[in-house]
Amino acid sequence: MKFLKCSESSIPQPTGKRVAIVGAGPAGLGAAGVLRCKGHEVHVYDRLPEPGGMLIFAIPEYHVPKAGVRSGVQELIRAGVVFHMNTNVVGCSGEGLRLEDLIRDFDAVLIATGTWRSRRLEVPGEDLPGVYPALEWLFEFYKAQLGYSKMEEVPPLGSRIMVVGGGLTAVDAAEVPLRYVKDLFKIEKVYLSYRRTRNEAPMSPREFNRLIQQYGVEPLELTAPTKFSPGPNGRVASATLQRMKLESAPGEKRPHPVPIPGSEFDVKVDAVLVAAGEIPTPPFEPGCMGIELNRDGTIKTDQKFRTTARKVFAAGDVRHGASLYGLALKSGNEAAASVDEFLRTGSWS
Repeated sequence: MKFLKCSESSIPQPTGKRVAIVGAGPAGLGAAGVLRCKGHEVHVYDRLPEPGGMLIFAIPEYHVPKAGVRSGVQELIRAGVVFHMNTNVVGCSGEGLRLEDLIRDFDAVLIATGTWRSRRLEVPGEDLPGVYPALEWLFEFYKAQLGYSKMEEVPPLGSRIMVVGGGLTAVDAAEVPLRYVKDLFKIEKVYLSYRRTRNEAPMSPREFNRLIQQYGVEPLELTAPTKFSPGPNGRVASATLQRMKLESAPGEKRPHPVPIPGSEFDVKVDAVLVAAGEIPTPPFEPGCMGIELNRDGTIKTDQKFRTTARKVFAAGDVRHGASLYGLALKSGNEAAASVDEFLRTGSWS
């Protein structure tokens, strides 16, 4: 995967301008590749042990080969991009490298920290041991698979797993355990609960059917969890699901699910992976350093990726919400062009 937008030998003379990029996922890496090719000094900061973000720590190898991502990162390093890994950038509180210090010390700052927080179902029992946000479980698994932790530290599953959701994270949450840790956790059954049908699922009917046909995943379409209940050991032991029906309303792209009263039923489970969507994770509190957020938690920007704080930009999923990595990469490239324009002209208007 290529992030550098020029040949290593054609990097222009230094402009004397320094850019800090917070986040080493696809948006941050793409921006680094553009800005380095403009002759700017580029530093990338990330809390993870190696660059790549979700391309390395969340998206399966069979979707995005990690060797390609690492090759692209090495090209950036040879071109002069400086990476500061295991570095937690914080806003106006907390422990770590302060965002205000980056804003003070660099000529421009680009925030590209993605969507690493999982949306909650807000149902009773969601905090029980054995009920995991799917993205967090996948992260722990890949961290162990890559050698940054031990496989024994991966949150345990069990013989009966329920995945909740219908998006791409739900696909991976159902497939990865069956591919890699089926014997380790003695997995016998994986359920897939989705409040709509496979025809409305973001993962596509093809992916839905593939999970059923290739891995024996049992679909529970038109269902939504209403609570999770513990067993004698305190871990989750069952999920109560309510059947749903779909109703259409004018102006809606998809029919919305409506609960059917009195339709609840229980399913025995040993673990639940909740894949109800990801939400933005800006590295600061709302209003910190004068940087505003939108109502959905994304960073507020204009068409040139400029935030409400001078010389601070935002790109990728933290700006527009969870997306495919190609869109995040494109966003980083486009944001870098705006950063370069600001560095050359000094204009913020």
